[in-house]
Amino acid sequence: MAPGVTRTAPTAPAGSPAEAAGPLERGLAVLRIVADAPHSVRPGDLARATGLARSTVDRIITTLNHLDYLRTAGRDLVLAPRLMEFGNAYLHASGMSRALRPSLDRLARALDESVSAIVLDGCDARIVGKSVPPGRVIPLGFRVGDLLPAERCAAGAVLAPGWRPDTYEAWRARRAADPLDENFPAVPARRTAPIPERTEADFAAWSAAADADGWALDDQLVAPGLVALAVPVRDPDGRPVCAISVLTHTSRHSGEQLRGHALATMTEEALRIADELYGASTAAAAPPATPAYADAKPELGPSFLQALARGLAVLTALGRQRGGLTLGEAAEDSGLSYPSARRNLLTLRQLGYVEQRDRRFLPSPRVLELGYARLSALTLADIAQPHLTELAGNVRESASLAVLDGTEVHYVARAAAQQITSARIMPGTRLPAYATSMGRVLLADLPETDRRERIDASHPRSLTRHTLTSPGALGAELDRVAREGHALVEQELETGLRSLAVPVRDRGGRAVGAVNIALHAGPEPPEHTRDTLLPALRACAARIESDLTVAFPDSPVRTD
Repeated sequence: MAPGVTRTAPTAPAGSPAEAAGPLERGLAVLRIVADAPHSVRPGDLARATGLARSTVDRIITTLNHLDYLRTAGRDLVLAPRLMEFGNAYLHASGMSRALRPSLDRLARALDESVSAIVLDGCDARIVGKSVPPGRVIPLGFRVGDLLPAERCAAGAVLAPGWRPDTYEAWRARRAADPLDENFPAVPARRTAPIPERTEADFAAWSAAADADGWALDDQLVAPGLVALAVPVRDPDGRPVCAISVLTHTSRHSGEQLRGHALATMTEEALRIADELYGASTAAAAPPATPAYADAKPELGPSFLQALARGLAVLTALGRQRGGLTLGEAAEDSGLSYPSARRNLLTLRQLGYVEQRDRRFLPSPRVLELGYARLSALTLADIAQPHLTELAGNVRESASLAVLDGTEVHYVARAAAQQITSARIMPGTRLPAYATSMGRVLLADLPETDRRERIDASHPRSLTRHTLTSPGALGAELDRVAREGHALVEQELETGLRSLAVPVRDRGGRAVGAVNIALHAGPEPPEHTRDTLLPALRACAARIESDLTVAFPDSPVRTD
């Protein structure tokens, strides 16, 4: 078994083997193991961790690969950005995505500290939103999707007054099974097990004070050197449904200083969030449509697990509407029959991934455990790298991704082909935008005034005898690039170098980066290179854009 891979056999009825568990349950168990493993996971590791037959594990992997929730890198399995669909479904259906983003951003700027939104997940606290102050080199804070022990964070104390008796029972059972908090990778494990009775009494007193005061302070409880302040977001009945938390280092603020600095601003912002969640205007734009269930059995044969694919289709469908879907709506939106949708919803509810509120079903915060914490930290370069590697392998030429930074293109990812004539360019390289294919693609996407200002600021000069330097000629070329959607640069940056580029756009259609193929300008005319390589280049950009749509559904693409 690979280090860090925990044996977690799927839950099955008492006395039955693990194989008796349904395909949906087994598939979710596999996703959870890959998401939690600190190192790479291979199929054999999954067979040992789950207790399933290797043939069953292989069918699960084939299905998840086909659905693009897992990808293979050599012999290893890695999480794919599309897996974030489940977390996005929760954030949209719950209203959190719309309600939190503006408030968290305002708080981060106003307080100059990292802020998070945290909700109850079972008996513990799950991060569902985060914002960091602009320009902070080493921002503090947990990742969206991370799970924290309720008794070790201020947010847990703020949320505990809303616990039911069964929540307390689950909390006691969790602490008894994991007294050192070793199953919470986001926080340091305890060195010694606390006394259960003392922990319960202390936490009860802390949560009661938080309920009365309207805030809770954690002074180095979640981790040494960190202090956090949390305030509740309450529903119309006064129950805490979310906690807003600010986290800082003790070198910046003591606990009392943080309370004086942040409490009033946080309390005001919590009221805004509650109004957004429960006010008169609760409609929210639907997220990008996810294709309904498509049967791949004819293509993949017995390797494709229909039951697993159908269950995951139902789970993603629940995020298409604020407040979730009725059973009939879930069946229609997922493309399944009523009985099939019902079976899958009941299974997902039993596993804790779906909640039922009256007649409606919606994803629970627990879906964020399926890789969201790891995937939410991805940048544009992280997402593009595997696609660049695939492109370079297919066309046998070097491929790169760059972003526009002032008058230059900044290379952020690259896959170099093993060629004698390969250009010596690495991530971090900067080149003048006016003389490069990626620069022209990115300049062409700008408003005309901005485009002209950047060209003028570049002070174009001849780098080779082919370089365009006239503002008029460059402007006409950028107009052509904007119309045709690609740029071909022939020996303008360096003699003997040819480059073809296309834009990479976010879900709003803005070019956030550019992908290119660079090669030696051989005897073939430039048009031959364009006609030969442009389809593969555009397909690569489309795959990156598809991942960006899932990874950044309602926030700017991170380019650093």
